[in-house]
Amino acid sequence: MTEQIMDMARSLGHVDGGQEEALEALCRAAQAELAGRLRPEVRSEDCEDAFILACAWLALAGLAAGETGGGRFTAGEVTIQEGDGAARAAALRLQAETVLGPWLADRGFAFQGVPG
Repeated sequence: MTEQIMDMARSLGHVDGGQEEALEALCRAAQAELAGRLRPEVRSEDCEDAFILACAWLALAGLAAGETGGGRFTAGEVTIQEGDGAARAAALRLQAETVLGPWLADRGFAFQGVPG
């Protein structure tokens, strides 16, 4: 499944040839992290398409976190500025968790009844 995750990550984001080794490691780490967060009765194969997509987003978040960003280009009155790597990483992680949300276990939050 790691190869499928890597293919998906390549199709979703810009991955330089020099980042392939890092991408593979990040895909494996994303796969392990998200498999560990699935509800006990759910296997990654049960939600395979969403799982692959979420792992790809999470791997790209890892790549984005390592970028320094800050590139800026101005032409006349128009300025294009590269976003912050940490902000992009957080957005990609949120996207991954949103895609896989229906199959993820709760993370320490629960409603409790109030006596009365």
